[in-house]
Amino acid sequence: MKRRHLVGVVLCLMLLLLPGCGEKAKEPGEINIGVMRGPTGMGIVHLMEEDAYNIEVVGSPDDLIGKIINGEIDLAAVPPNLAAILYQRTEQNIELLAINTLGVLYILEDGEEINSITDLAGRTLYASGKGVIPEYVILYLLKAHGLEAGRDVILDFSTQHADLAATTAAGQHDLALLPQPHVTSVLMQNQDFRIALDITEEWKNVTGSELPMGVIIAQKEFIDNYESSLLTFLEKYEQSIQLVNENVAESAALIAKHDILPNPEVAAEAIPLCNIVYIDTEKGKPYLEELFSILYEFNPDSIGGKIPDDKFYYCP
Repeated sequence: MKRRHLVGVVLCLMLLLLPGCGEKAKEPGEINIGVMRGPTGMGIVHLMEEDAYNIEVVGSPDDLIGKIINGEIDLAAVPPNLAAILYQRTEQNIELLAINTLGVLYILEDGEEINSITDLAGRTLYASGKGVIPEYVILYLLKAHGLEAGRDVILDFSTQHADLAATTAAGQHDLALLPQPHVTSVLMQNQDFRIALDITEEWKNVTGSELPMGVIIAQKEFIDNYESSLLTFLEKYEQSIQLVNENVAESAALIAKHDILPNPEVAAEAIPLCNIVYIDTEKGKPYLEELFSILYEFNPDSIGGKIPDDKFYYCP
């Protein structure tokens, strides 16, 4: 073998043995992102018009869990309690990048009697979201106002979001706790209903904190290997969120086009009430820690058994 050829072979073998050198670099089109229908998925919609990202829209958190654990998805928009659960289940191989949605919960009333949490005394509140954030938020607010669920207020969590919205719009209930965009759907179908309480404001009044309802997470391996691509995504993602809030009509059309909400009319009415934001972990960590501590108090399993430590929060 000629000496020059031998040197070339040795160099190739050395490159293959170096960490990461034999690995094909990820192109932007290979970044796999999972989002859910509804507010937590709405902020990304302007990136769905680009070819740089492979964005999958699913119907529920359960549709993402397996793919995140198996590493099929690099980034995902999920509820914060699920992010905490995944952090534990993946042995801390998930990091939280930013908050993308604040409070989306509202109490709707057919009437004019409910103007504060204390006005719920003696009433039945139909709600959806048992075992996750909506249940523990309303329990916490009732407790903070001296009310006990089951004694002072009856909470009926027997129905899921869409079904509760349908029966409420049909006039089967006069009081309902629902998230967006189901709130908008009810209000558009039945003009007898009004927003009686904004749960985001009620939460802030009691805790002095914002109420995170959606976050964006990433695989730690993806962050370690492709941080430059991640930072580019985050910059574009923040711009997309800004466009959603500023260009409502255009964004509503895209949201419907990509099946994140059922139609542009609902999307246009819902956007201003969905609290779509971009809050990095430096600012958002206290909001999340407040929420996690309250969820842990009611049910440790709701956040994976323990409050996430500092490694959970991505710091560029």
